[in-house]
Amino acid sequence: MNGPGSTVAADTSPNADARGLVAQSAADRLSQRSLRRLHLALQRITESLAGELARPSVVRPDWLASEWAVARAVAAIHGISSLLADALRWQGPPGWTRFLAEQKAHTAQRFQRIQQLLRLIDSGARSQGIALTGLKGAALHAAGIYVAGERPMADVDLLVREAQLARAAQLLAGLGYRHRYQTWKHQVFERDDPDAPAALGEHAGNGIKIELHCHVREALPLRAVDISRVVFPPRPIAGLNPYPSKAALLLHLLLHAAGSLTYRQLRLLQLHDVARLAGTMTDEDWEQVRGDAAGTAEADWWWAFPALALADRYYGCVPRRVLAAAARGAPWVLRQVYRRRTLAGASLSHLWISALPGIEWSHSSLAMLQYAAARLLPSSETLRQRKALGILQPHVSGGTWTQLSQGRRILRWLGSRQPRHETLQPVIASLRAVY
Repeated sequence: MNGPGSTVAADTSPNADARGLVAQSAADRLSQRSLRRLHLALQRITESLAGELARPSVVRPDWLASEWAVARAVAAIHGISSLLADALRWQGPPGWTRFLAEQKAHTAQRFQRIQQLLRLIDSGARSQGIALTGLKGAALHAAGIYVAGERPMADVDLLVREAQLARAAQLLAGLGYRHRYQTWKHQVFERDDPDAPAALGEHAGNGIKIELHCHVREALPLRAVDISRVVFPPRPIAGLNPYPSKAALLLHLLLHAAGSLTYRQLRLLQLHDVARLAGTMTDEDWEQVRGDAAGTAEADWWWAFPALALADRYYGCVPRRVLAAAARGAPWVLRQVYRRRTLAGASLSHLWISALPGIEWSHSSLAMLQYAAARLLPSSETLRQRKALGILQPHVSGGTWTQLSQGRRILRWLGSRQPRHETLQPVIASLRAVY
């Protein structure tokens, strides 16, 4: 059934749906039929590309022009365009091949910019006696898990002790980065004249954000998990420090993935990171993962099971004993969900806004009720951050949904399925290149 203001074209082919998406880019004007077909295409194409990245085949997908355009959006959403450029064993249409090659080139050029910035940060931190740790992508590149041009980096994440936070902020200010906003996880710094982001995927000229952390933690969804003790170097030196171990890096990747999963925002790139790192780990490294996890406040490391289960499903990269150990402390519902949930259902390839996207992470019936109440009646702080994000990151949180009150959101959601703007935006940008 179509929502208010929707249109139904006489041509009901997938390509006609694609033309409709381009012509009617406002999410609240799109027909529910077109959105349903897009959702199914996103799901199917996501699973196909995930399989190709993990285990490349020689058979080219038999997709329509509109589906190849959606495939470009999927690759951009999941951060895998440059990886696919090297991994695929078949030749796609010229537009697809050109897109992957361009994305790889932009990723390599952007990486050089980020490396230059990291060298400046390292030099400044050394001279000023500030100990920092380069997190996630920076660490994976420094460890040789990726080479330039393989893995995109959306921003630079740095960890600093709280006692040195003010000095670290001054260091970034000296490099032309101004404090923009703060969340419960980190402070965000950008240049005064950030470049506008490209409409689709990576671009060498996109502005570089710096996220400064004093803790490594996630809310899953209302139960905070903090692994800062594991990630902070035991004997840091001035400048950029590595993670204490591969185990610490893997635990951070898993926790970050867990935070994404609670909102169905996992990226295939995150699973690929886990698989690449896991492929370099010895039995001793895996034992250290279990030992380090036992030293955190959440000693049973239940939160690692979903990301480990997904990574193993696609890449076969996790030892059985490790997966079993992570599963022991996980809530029964969470274990059941992630023994069958796919990447497409756990990511932005799931088109629809979910009312309770992370409820399976709750540890009890009471926790489920508390989570549902927090989603139904968000706190003033949540509403404030939601509004600020809509202003600061319109390409992520834009569309009319951002401006709606909580009451109107509920009414809209009850009336018809609502698509996620952060999914529609790259799809429409890709389709515009075709139609």
